[in-house]
Amino acid sequence: MQGAFRVPTEGKAEVAGRKLVLVDDVLTSGATVDACARALLRGGAASVDVVVFARVVAPGRAPI
Repeated sequence: MQGAFRVPTEGKAEVAGRKLVLVDDVLTSGATVDACARALLRGGAASVDVVVFARVVAPGRAPI
């Protein structure tokens, strides 16, 4: 997921300094949400919160 998401230059003014909320339908490993949140923070967001409606927990793996 590293490098898969970015805030385009023309969108940075809309992101800068804002408190944002990401909405994900199902959280599996968390890699996509993590990559998106990091991209938004690098793009200038003040903070990023995540709302998830369901989470997959694989047997034998520690939940995040």
